[in-house]
Amino acid sequence: GLVCAQGRNLRAVLCQRCRSRVLLPGAATLARRELLLPAMRKKAAAAAAGGGGDVLREHWLVRDMFSFENVGFTRDVGNVKFLVCADCEAGPIGWHCLDDKDSFYVALDRVAHE
Repeated sequence: GLVCAQGRNLRAVLCQRCRSRVLLPGAATLARRELLLPAMRKKAAAAAAGGGGDVLREHWLVRDMFSFENVGFTRDVGNVKFLVCADCEAGPIGWHCLDDKDSFYVALDRVAHE
């Protein structure tokens, strides 16, 4: 019950920790892509994390960074920025490659829905 017939999110996307709203309903489309995200932690630690983490396959794909209600970014890690909750800095909840300015991925396993 998370995806409508057009492949967009039916429910709001929230931070798992503080329940802050990350995306409004209809702001993203479901995408399947294997991405390695570091283990969940505070923003400063996520940026410094070397290896490890989880390979996640289902994401909300956001094409415009201004579609987010509330999101923060880590410092560059190579050519990637990780997405975190802007309120509590939990994350990473998603991934953005600097080579593709119009693709922001939010992992379904790292967020809540309402």
